[in-house]
Amino acid sequence: MVAMLNEWLWQEQYWLPPGIRWQDIEMKDEDGRFPMPRDLLITLPLAFAFIALRYVFERIIAIPFSKCLGVKDRIRIRAPPIPKLEAFYEHVSRQPSQSQVVSLGRQCGLSQRKIQTWFRHRRNQDKPSNTKKFCEASWRFAFYLVSFAAGLGSLIDTPWFWDHKECWRGYPKQPVADAHYWYYILELSFYLSLLLSVSVDVKRKDFKEQVVHHIATIFLIGFSYAANYVRVGTLVMLVHDSSDFLLESAKMFHYAVWTTTCDSLFVVFAVVFLVTRLVVFPCRIVHTTMVLSRDFFQPFFGYYFFNVLLLVLQGLHIFWAYLILRMLYKFVFTGKVERDERSDEESEVDEHEEEGEEEEPEGKEGERNYKQRKETINSKLTSLANNCVLNNLTNQRNLNIRLRKAR
Repeated sequence: MVAMLNEWLWQEQYWLPPGIRWQDIEMKDEDGRFPMPRDLLITLPLAFAFIALRYVFERIIAIPFSKCLGVKDRIRIRAPPIPKLEAFYEHVSRQPSQSQVVSLGRQCGLSQRKIQTWFRHRRNQDKPSNTKKFCEASWRFAFYLVSFAAGLGSLIDTPWFWDHKECWRGYPKQPVADAHYWYYILELSFYLSLLLSVSVDVKRKDFKEQVVHHIATIFLIGFSYAANYVRVGTLVMLVHDSSDFLLESAKMFHYAVWTTTCDSLFVVFAVVFLVTRLVVFPCRIVHTTMVLSRDFFQPFFGYYFFNVLLLVLQGLHIFWAYLILRMLYKFVFTGKVERDERSDEESEVDEHEEEGEEEEPEGKEGERNYKQRKETINSKLTSLANNCVLNNLTNQRNLNIRLRKAR
């Protein structure tokens, strides 16, 4: 069974252009390294090594650095332990409907306001701290910056960096330099580590899109290496790394409340992202793989599969460009970036409501209705008006006495 599966998986029509066999691309040691699928097996242990390195990096570098920049965590009120509410929170819903709030209030003997306050405190209790978000952003910033610098240094002298037709000249018998081999292996290992740790990372509004992006990237890097699309693959990775480290740096200063620096970096990131992802990527790289490559070989399965993955990435680029343009719109009309459109999944309103929250005294039924609040406000206004009238009368009386004495 294993032999049959192996034979089916590595059929030449899947991986090689028509008319080319595996024997035709065999290379001798002096010709250089030829990419083999078994080379990718090392990425799994390297992914776990990245996770361990991240753990050390966050505690030795990121946390002290966050304190130097002045990152502060919000003090949140902890929800009191109520087993029935905790069970509902864990297994049913984190945001109960009005009917569910009424039902829970009857079960626990609490008012609706008490129930809503408990769930708000409980949701805020699970939110990641600013320090955790800063550490995550700083780890990605460090990797993307090093990856971009190393990738640019290894590619700037290559012929296909300037002339994209060179990506396909001599394909598929193209040797791979050691620098490009490690560029591929480390990028794939890093994205594997992100996918493995996605459940413990900060969950954002585009969580599903991020998972799709990681999976598509892993398939794209792995398949392009096995099919020796390494030259164009290095360009794809370089284009993505060029803006990613700018985004992560803007997040770091956002959590540190360095507003001016954050806004400046975000504008630079937005320009680089829109140019590289909406202009360079589709007009240069996708055009190269879909059009220019056909001058050197006929389309085959690998050609279609690779281009489909590139189009999936381009769809995600358009989605993120929409979010970025929304933030730019707010920046132009309000003068600052209000918040990350990809921020935490939970609403920010909960935290604002928690600050300075005062518990209202409960009446006979455990809550104050609208009529009672209205009467209280009216009585306060009446008292205030009476005080103003009495003060005016007192002042007028004193003034009359003074006038009489003066006369």
